[in-house]
Amino acid sequence: MEIKTVDIENPQGLNVVLGQSHFIKTVEDVYEALVSTVPGIKFGFAFCESSDRRLVRFTGTDDELIELSKKNALNISAGHSFILFLKDVYPINILKTLRTVPEIVGFYCATANQVKVIVAEDGEQRGILGVLDGMKPVGMEDEEAIKERKDFLRKIGYKL
Repeated sequence: MEIKTVDIENPQGLNVVLGQSHFIKTVEDVYEALVSTVPGIKFGFAFCESSDRRLVRFTGTDDELIELSKKNALNISAGHSFILFLKDVYPINILKTLRTVPEIVGFYCATANQVKVIVAEDGEQRGILGVLDGMKPVGMEDEEAIKERKDFLRKIGYKL
């Protein structure tokens, strides 16, 4: 078995959600969930089918994001994994909805950070072991950083 890392190509620093699902129906159900949750949402979604025809299945509302999701899904090539790129919307706005999609098993990350996917490969099989999301911490927040965090959340409307 080989362990490799795959860089997520994300030249615009878009928000990306990486996860695992279990059925081809995921593609249509994710599309329906996202467009009914955020009117006018811009996204690209790709899913790696792991049996039968073993194709990268895809959907979305933005051609550029669809192409980006297809390219990254094929680079990862891990069975039943999916990748979702978002534009002008944050993961926090759609993760609760995605959790209600019956086919979705879980998430590896939801971020705009640089991401590397750690994959294991054994012959024709490939799976995601985890992700490297952003950079490691450089210290502990102090009182000033706590105040900045709280002020920021209130400024953008996530806390009262």
